[in-house]
Amino acid sequence: VQLQAYGGGLVQAGGSLRLSCAASGRTFSTLAMGWFRQAPGKEREFVAAISRRGVSTYYADSVKGRFTISRDNAKNTVYLQMNSLKPEDTAVYYCAASTSAYGISPAIYDYWGQGTQVTVSS
Repeated sequence: VQLQAYGGGLVQAGGSLRLSCAASGRTFSTLAMGWFRQAPGKEREFVAAISRRGVSTYYADSVKGRFTISRDNAKNTVYLQMNSLKPEDTAVYYCAASTSAYGISPAIYDYWGQGTQVTVSS
């Protein structure tokens, strides 16, 4: 499975960005998907996850109410809509795919994209 994340950039606090992650190499609807992020000097942390058909989602408390994860199985793509961005959201964002369940632990995920930088200025 190959994952290609894109859509990052520089945005002012309070602004919005939408990240996309295109998957290939496996039937997309068999993959649970997640987004993680890693800020400089910090460990990678969970952001959001979505089940195979998009029925169930889960969010980190730090982004709940501001971020929305969604997927389009016809386009083999998962999205992360990020609103009301804060400087503390600055990080490299990674998409990940799981052939089993979706969840908050990075260990659940079998495949990872290359990451896309999100920088939020104050």
